Amino acid sequence: MKNLHIPWKFLRQILALFCAALVSTALWAEAEQTQLADKIIRLHVIANSDSQADQALKLQVRDQVLAQADTLLSGRESAQQAAEILRDNLTPLAETAARTVSQAGFSYQVQVSLEDTWFPTRQYGDLSLPAGQYQALRVVIGQGEGKNWWCVVFPSLCLPAVSEQALQTAGLTGQDYALLTESSQPYVIKFKALEWWGSCRSWLASRR
Repeated sequence: MKNLHIPWKFLRQILALFCAALVSTALWAEAEQTQLADKIIRLHVIANSDSQADQALKLQVRDQVLAQADTLLSGRESAQQAAEILRDNLTPLAETAARTVSQAGFSYQVQVSLEDTWFPTRQYGDLSLPAGQYQALRVVIGQGEGKNWWCVVFPSLCLPAVSEQALQTAGLTGQDYALLTESSQPYVIKFKALEWWGSCRSWLASRR
């Protein structure tokens, strides 16, 4: 049986088509991510460490901050409005988190901020978000060296049940929500392509 010889020219054409498809997919995901980022605010809670006690504490802080944020943001109709409310209440939110830490028997300091943060593609249950820059309510417990927990604080996608009316009030379309909750393999691949595209652009920028 003769060895198959594939011409290099043909291989280059295949590689070029693959790269073109990958870039096209990444650009699609980037456009979708940009639209979503204007409509949502993420919640990012970072534990002091990966010890069992610190990870359990992280979830207690998460629950209290979520409950307070949900009350503060009730009835808000845009991410911009929600951001203003959260920014005005960073101190009360930090006090709630610190009180939770103290009541659990720890003396960790807690930092709460609202800032733009880069996230990789992340999944939480049925919720999935493409990589990119998002405005996030960040809660850092102690040294902030443990595993983190994330979700979407506006609209309240962290809650078990989210009404369609609440999503529409927040300006999130059915297509937006479908993208967020799509966990099938094709979407995961598209989101990962966006991560690859971001890495390539960062590398090119560093070479200039």
